[in-house]
Amino acid sequence: MAKRSFMQSVGDALAGVAATWRTQRSFRIQAVLAAALPVILAWLRPPLVFSALCLTMAMLVLAAELFNTALERLADHLHPEHHPAIGAAKDCAAGAVLLVCAGAGLVGILTLVVVFAER
Repeated sequence: MAKRSFMQSVGDALAGVAATWRTQRSFRIQAVLAAALPVILAWLRPPLVFSALCLTMAMLVLAAELFNTALERLADHLHPEHHPAIGAAKDCAAGAVLLVCAGAGLVGILTLVVVFAER
C-alpha cells in the first residue's frame, strides 16, 4: 500500500464523517447537539472541567456512532444475508453507542447540578 500524505488521510476521515452524516439520522442529531454544546456551555458557564467533560463526551458519542456505522457497513458487505453472529456483533456495537450516550447524559446532568447549585 502506498504511503499517503497527512492531508489525504484527513480527507479520507472527513469523507467517512460525511458518509455517516448522509446515511445516519442519529449521527446528524448527535452532531447538531454537539455543535450547539459550546453555545450552551458559554451560556451556563460551568467550571472548566465540566465544560471539558461535556465536550469530550460529545466527541466520544460521535466517534462511537462512526465506529458503529463502520462495523455495520463492513458486516453487511461481507455477509449481506442475516446471520445470528453478525446480528449479535451489530447489536453489541449499537449497545456501545447507547452506553456512551448514557454516560454523556449523566455528565450533562451532573454539569447542570453543579451550575445550578452554585447559583
